[in-house]
Amino acid sequence: MSKNIFKWLTDHPWLVILTSILLVFAATYGAQKLVFKSDYRVFFGKDNPQLVAYEAMQKIYSKSDTVNFILAPKNKKIFTPKHLAAIQLLTEKSWQIPYSTRVNSITNFQYSHAEDDDMIVEDLVDDTSRLTRNDLEKIKKIALSEPLLINSIISKNADVTNVSVTIQLPGKNPVKEMPTVVKKVRQLKAEFEAKNPDIKVYLSGMVMMNTSFAESSIHDSSTLVPLMFLVVIVAIGLLLKTITGTISTILIILLSIASTMGLAGWLGFYLTGPSSSAPTMILTLAVADCIHILSSMFYEMRRGMEKKKAILESLKVNLQPIFLTSATTAIGFLSMNFSDSPPFRDLGNLVAIGVTIAFILSVTLFPALLSALPLRVKQKPEEKHDLMDKISQFVINKRRILLPVMSVIMLGFAVFIPNNHLNDDFVKYFDETVPFRQSTDFMQQHLSGMAVVEISIDSQKSSGINSPEYLKTLDKFTQWLRNMPMVDHVNTLTDTMKRLNKNMHGDDPSWYKLPDSNELSAQYLLLYEMSLPYGLDLNNQLNVDKSSSRIIATFKNMTSNEMLATEALLQQWFKDNASQYKVSIASPSLMFAHIGKRNIRSMLIGTTAALILISVLLGFALKSVRYGLISLLPNLAPAAVAFGFWGIINGEVGLAMSVVTGMTLGIIVDDTVHFLSKYLHARREKNANSQQAVQYAFGSVGRALWITTFVLVAGFAVLAQSSFKLNSNMGLLTSITILIALIVDFLFLPPLLMKLDNGDKLSAEKK
Repeated sequence: MSKNIFKWLTDHPWLVILTSILLVFAATYGAQKLVFKSDYRVFFGKDNPQLVAYEAMQKIYSKSDTVNFILAPKNKKIFTPKHLAAIQLLTEKSWQIPYSTRVNSITNFQYSHAEDDDMIVEDLVDDTSRLTRNDLEKIKKIALSEPLLINSIISKNADVTNVSVTIQLPGKNPVKEMPTVVKKVRQLKAEFEAKNPDIKVYLSGMVMMNTSFAESSIHDSSTLVPLMFLVVIVAIGLLLKTITGTISTILIILLSIASTMGLAGWLGFYLTGPSSSAPTMILTLAVADCIHILSSMFYEMRRGMEKKKAILESLKVNLQPIFLTSATTAIGFLSMNFSDSPPFRDLGNLVAIGVTIAFILSVTLFPALLSALPLRVKQKPEEKHDLMDKISQFVINKRRILLPVMSVIMLGFAVFIPNNHLNDDFVKYFDETVPFRQSTDFMQQHLSGMAVVEISIDSQKSSGINSPEYLKTLDKFTQWLRNMPMVDHVNTLTDTMKRLNKNMHGDDPSWYKLPDSNELSAQYLLLYEMSLPYGLDLNNQLNVDKSSSRIIATFKNMTSNEMLATEALLQQWFKDNASQYKVSIASPSLMFAHIGKRNIRSMLIGTTAALILISVLLGFALKSVRYGLISLLPNLAPAAVAFGFWGIINGEVGLAMSVVTGMTLGIIVDDTVHFLSKYLHARREKNANSQQAVQYAFGSVGRALWITTFVLVAGFAVLAQSSFKLNSNMGLLTSITILIALIVDFLFLPPLLMKLDNGDKLSAEKK
C-alpha cells in the first residue's frame, strides 16, 4: 500500500507541493496568536506549592516585584549636594513609572526624630540646595547607622545607593504591561545619565529579570536560528554535494517550523525562554529524516538507478526506521510533560509536534520536491574501501577488545554521576554579556544579592503584633538572621519600633529598645503611620488587622541547595523558639530552588515511562523481544556517560539539565534504530552472518548516521551559545550526549551484536 502511495506522490509532484503549501499556510496563520510571557512565574505551575505560598503572601502584604536603579558615582561619594539632588529628582520621577506603588531611596527615607515633646517624621533629605557640610555629615551618619537602609538602600562605604521602585502590574495585558514599565525605566536611566555623566546607573530587580527572559530569547532567535540554518546548508552542501537536496531540505525545515509555531498559536500555547528554543531544535531534528532519504537515494542513483525509482527505493528502505526514529524522538520529548515546569512541558510538546510534522513532510512533500526539481548524480562504482568500510573492518577485527574496553569506559564515566549536584541560581540563568546579570552582580558586590526570603509571622489575633512577647520574638529572630554570614539585609518591624520608642523619649539612645506594653506599641505605630506620606506606609510589613508582620531577608546569591538548607534552618528556628505562631516562608528564590529538585524527581518518572514505551515500540517494530531488550543498553549508556562526564567537568545540574535525559532519549534511539534495522535486514533478508550484517549496516547507514550526528551536534552546540543558561547548558549537554551515542553505536553496539549473535543464521526466535 505504501508503495502505491509513494508512486502516486512521485507521479503528481506539483499537486502534492501545492496541497502541502496550502495546508502549511493554514497552520502557520495561527502564529499571529502567539505571545511571549516574560514573567518568572511562568516557570511554575498554578498548583506549585511555593508559588501558591508566595502569591498568598503577596495578597496579604504589598507586592515585592521591583525595579532597582543602582547608582554609582565615579568619585564614590553619595553624600554630596549634587548627587543627593540627582537622587532626589530620580526618586520623584520614579513615581511616574507605570504601575509603581512605592519608591524607596536615601532621600525620601522617613526619618523620625524628637523635637521638644513632638515626634517629627520627614524625608531624610529635604532641600539639597541648602545643605551644609555639617548637614551632609549628619545625613550620612543617620543613613549608615539605620538598619533599614544599610546594604539595601546605601552601601557600607557610602559609594553606591539604590532607588527601589515597587511595581504592581494589573495582569490584564501582560504582553504590554511589562514592556511599558521597562520603556519608562530605561528612559529615566538615559535621562539621568545624560544629566549626570559622573554617575553610572545599573538596572536590576525582578522586573528587569523578567524582561531579560524575553530579550534573551529574542536575541537567540535573531542570531542562533540563522546560524543554525547556515550550519545545515554548509553540512548538506559539503557532505552530500547537492543543490536540489539542500534546497528541498531547507524547505522541509522551514515548513515544519512554521507549521509547528502556527499550530502552537491555534492551540493556545505561549512562548517563554525555554519554549522559544523549539524552532532551533525542530530545525536540527528535521534534517535527519531528509539526510537518510537523500543518502539512500544517491546510493542507488550512483549505481545507475533512474531518479524516480531511486526515490521510491529510498522511501521503501527508510520508511520504517524514519517512522521509528520520529516516533521515539516524539516520545522522548513528550516525556517532558512529566516536568514540574510548564515552559519545559511546552518545549517538549512543541518539538514533538514539529518532529511529527517533519516526518509527514519528509515522506510526502520531500519526495515530491525531489521528483519535480532537476537532480543529477554521476554514476560510479561502489567504493569498497571508503571510511565506513574501514571503520567496519576495524570494529569486526577488534570486536573482542572493543566490547570489554567500551564497557569499562562507559562504567568508568557512569561512576561520576553522583558528582552532579543540584545547583540553580536564577540570576546566573543569564551569562555575563546580559546587562541584567552585569547590574545584579554589581549590586551583589556593593549592596546585596537578589536571593530574598519573605517570612510572615502570624500572631493569630487582631493587633497581636503590638504584644511585647511577639515583638521580642521578632527581634530575637531578626538578630539571629543578621548573625548569619550569608545575610546582607533584614527588613523588620522591630527596627522601626525601637526607633519610635527612642523618639518618644527625647531621642535618648538608652531607649532604643522595644516598648514594654501593648498600648505603647499601638500608640507609637498609629502616630507613625499617620505621619507617613502616601505610598510609604507600612503595608509592605503589616497586614490589615495588625495580626501579622513580614520580615524580608536578603541573602548573598546562593545555590539551590544552600537556599533549601536555609529554609530548613528558618523553619527549625521557629519550631524551637516560637511554635505558637503561624509562620509562612516564601519568595521567588525559594520557588526556583524547589523547582529544580521537584523537576529531577518528576523527570525520572517521565524518562522511565518513555524508556519502557520506546523499548516496547522497538520490540514490535524489530519483531523481536530480544533485540528490543538489546537496544536498551546503547540507548541508556549515552545519557549515563554524558552525565558522568558532566560530573567531572561541571557537576552543576539545574532546572534545564533535569530534562536532558528525557529529551535526548528519543534522539539517541535514532542511531540505534537505523543501525539495528539495517543489521536485521542483512541477517533476515540476505541470510548474512553477524559480521557480514555489521559490515552491511555500516556500509548502508553509517555515512548517514555520522552526517546526521554532525548536524545534530552542531545544532545543539549552536544552542549552547545562548546567553540564556537554561538553553545553553541544555544545548551543550545534549550535543555531548548525541556525540557519545554515535560512538556507542559504532564501537559498542556492533561488538555486542556479534557476541550475542555468534551463529551464522538467525534462530527461529529471532526471526
